[in-house]
Amino acid sequence: MNDKIDFVQQLQQRTKQFAIRSIRLYRALPKTGEARVVGKQYLRSATSMAANYRAVCRARSQAEYFAKLSIVVEEADESLFWLELMVEADIMPEAKLASLMQEATELLSIFATSRKNSRFVQRKP
Repeated sequence: MNDKIDFVQQLQQRTKQFAIRSIRLYRALPKTGEARVVGKQYLRSATSMAANYRAVCRARSQAEYFAKLSIVVEEADESLFWLELMVEADIMPEAKLASLMQEATELLSIFATSRKNSRFVQRKP
């Protein structure tokens, strides 16, 4: 049980750090209109992922857990999308975003797997 608690706490810390790093990235974006629009979208999804994962950890029912976890998966995927868009639109060089992209990919994989396993558990009689 302690391993599960440790894992959850590590994920809470990882998502919060991802949000903090995202805020710092937003501050460092070029001051162009398109960079600000894309940056705000990214900032919303990255911070929402962290906030909603916190809510996942406090879910009062399996249904609430699954619903919040689904939001986390969506926000993680959206965060990755906006990072990719920043690179492909030449807003920021890939080298500056590589570690954030890696973290978004890893978090997305973890949360998607958790959601899949949760759905499996829900279907059992």
